[in-house]
Formats: sequence, structure tokens, C-alpha cells
Amino acid sequence: MKYLVTGAAGFIGNYVAEKLCSQGHEVIGLDNLNDYYDPKLKLARLQRIEHFTNFTFVKLDISDRDTIAALFAAEKFERVIHLAAQAGVRYSIENPMAYIDSNLTGMATILEGCRHNNVEHLVYASSSSVYGANKKIPFSENDRVDYPVSLYAATKKSNELMAHTYSHLYSLPTTGLRFFTVYGPWGRPDMAPFLFTDAVVNDRSIKVFNQGKMQRDFTYIDDIVEGILRIQNVIPQPNTEAAASSESSPFYKLYNIGNNTPVELEEFIRCIENALGKKAVKNYLPMQDGDVVRTFADITNLEKEIGFKPETKLQDGINNFVQWFKDYH
Repeated sequence: MKYLVTGAAGFIGNYVAEKLCSQGHEVIGLDNLNDYYDPKLKLARLQRIEHFTNFTFVKLDISDRDTIAALFAAEKFERVIHLAAQAGVRYSIENPMAYIDSNLTGMATILEGCRHNNVEHLVYASSSSVYGANKKIPFSENDRVDYPVSLYAATKKSNELMAHTYSHLYSLPTTGLRFFTVYGPWGRPDMAPFLFTDAVVNDRSIKVFNQGKMQRDFTYIDDIVEGILRIQNVIPQPNTEAAASSESSPFYKLYNIGNNTPVELEEFIRCIENALGKKAVKNYLPMQDGDVVRTFADITNLEKEIGFKPETKLQDGINNFVQWFKDYH
């Protein structure tokens, strides 16, 4: 098939593009290569997949309405996996307009491209951040998510609402995936695995927020990619009386995708120490604005739909990440 993968130079998008190419699909990979973090890492990711003759890279910003529309019209994609976004909770506090342009305008251009060109399935990235400071655990897709605590979270919730509207009005099959703290080789340098490993290797202290009393549902990249590729084959369709009478569009689906096993930050740090054979110097700090104490995915619906659940053990995943970190640097 012919795929558009947005964010193809990003962490998750790069892995997804690689996997699709290895399965023999034609993939157009799109990215704007912005400088939110060092573009050298993004270019290095692209070099991993440039040997595929069925991969084409296009440098383009998803908020560029006319050019995106022209790309869709010219290429006639069968499926779209939309992973491009301005990432980062803390960055959104200081640079809100970057999130409006990329995450809202960008999502709208992708939806419009899908709508006007008969794309059979749009799978897009949402985030566990939409749950905000939800006290009920584990987090379920059925929970209300009306109180985001960061603009990043607000844009991701908005993406879900936008997708639902297009599914309802235009019968466009859309599936949103709420990712839970993805980590692994080639991961982003603004995320904890990279920041902590870099600090420990270079004898700097690490910042441990909320006095270390945080829990995250860390999910290994291979598990995320497996979930994405399985779910993109499950196209939402109106096939039951229940779907027809539902308040939600039958063409719209939403799933959590997480490890389903929250880990305390102190344990996460211990895994990095074990992998490096070196102790971290910890600088305990208060909670940051926009952050949440815990994330915990209920993945019952995902498991029921595709018969898969993430199971990579944290120490194994961290060992792989640290080995990549050493090789890359």
C-alpha cells in the first residue's frame, strides 16, 4: 500500500516508516526538521532508512495548507499515520504558538487531505497527557478528559475532537492512540532517559522533580510500533446496531497504548544506574508546572481489538537505550 507517515524524522515516526518499508509498502515520509532539538539527530534517524528504495522523504511543515493539499492530491495515499507534532509539555508553557501552528493547524491540514482524497484510514498520535491530573487509575478511554494541565495536552485533546468531527461528518475512519511515555534507542533528547543518561555519564547531577514521587507508564518503542501497525489494519466501520445508536461516530476509535505497569521515578533511575554501572547524583526539586504525578494506561480495549499488549521489561528497554546512547555519542 501507499502510506504517508508524518514526523518521519521523529522518534516514533522514524521507526514506523522503517517497519512499513521493510514490509514492502511505499512510504512518503514527511518532516519539517525543526530545531526544537538538535536536527542532527533527526537527520541521523533518516539515514537509518534512506537505503529503502520504497521510501521518499519530503521536507515540509504540516501547517503549510496549500502544499499539504497538493501533496495529498498528487500522491493519493491509501493510509495516513500522523505522528508529527510539536512535542513537550514544558516547552508549551513558554512557546504556546508553536503548538497552535503544528498541533492544531497541522492536524486540520491532515484531516482535510484525508477527507478530499479518500484515505481509507487515518491513525494519529494523541497522548496520555490528556488525562491531566486524573485521580482515577488506571486511565481509561471512557474517563472524562476535560481538564488538561498543559497546552500540549489541550492540543492533543483538541486533535481527538477534530478527528471525531471529521469521522462524524465525512465518514472518515480515524483512530487516535494515547501514547504513554515512549522510550528507547533514538529517543528524544528532552526526555528523561536521554537527560538522565547524559548527566550520569558526564558526572552531572540529575533533576528529580516532585522529590522523586512520580510514576510513569514507560512504554518501549518496539511495543508502540507494534501497536500502531496492528491497529492501522483495524479500520473503524459502522457494523453493529450499537455503533449506529452510539453518541460517538462509528468511524471513530480511541485507544490507550502503554505498558500497563507504572514505575516510580526512583526505580527508573536505578535501571539507568544498573545499565551504566554508575550512580546518579540526584538533585531533588518540587513539582513542575504542567506535570502530573502519575500515568497508568488501561489497555483492555487495545488488547481486545488486536490481541497485543506491551510487555518489554523496563531494565531490558533501558539497557538497549543506554547501549544506543553510547554508540551514538
